[in-house]
Amino acid sequence: MENIVIKETFSAEETFKFGENIGSKAVPGQVITLTGDLGTGKTVFVQGLARGLGIDDYINSPTFTIVQIYENGRLPLYHFDVYRIEDESEMYETGLDDYMYGDGVCVIEWAEMISGLLPEKRTDILIEKDLEKGFDYRRITVKNS
Repeated sequence: MENIVIKETFSAEETFKFGENIGSKAVPGQVITLTGDLGTGKTVFVQGLARGLGIDDYINSPTFTIVQIYENGRLPLYHFDVYRIEDESEMYETGLDDYMYGDGVCVIEWAEMISGLLPEKRTDILIEKDLEKGFDYRRITVKNS
């Protein structure tokens, strides 16, 4: 059964806080996918999510390293950015399965690039801009399946 929540934010701080709220409720083994154009605030969202997990480290997008691991919170955070992946098979080298089915929270930016590898049970988050509603406006759609 799908559950869909739509949240509108009007600043990076609100996007951060929404991520923080989701992080505070995250459970071991949870997989969260993030999709949205460049500059929509995916990393800001993950920064908030990390704070909600009790992680105080600086969070940046692991575009070149593919994965960053943060283990000093309530749960480990496995932060993937698969923007540069050209073929899903490249993900096997990262140990993706171990992280997706591990004891932490696995967040995957640009998850549509590896859609064939994603578990059926996950939280999909789409972040969209609408410049007509303001430069910092974001529409965040959260779908649990």
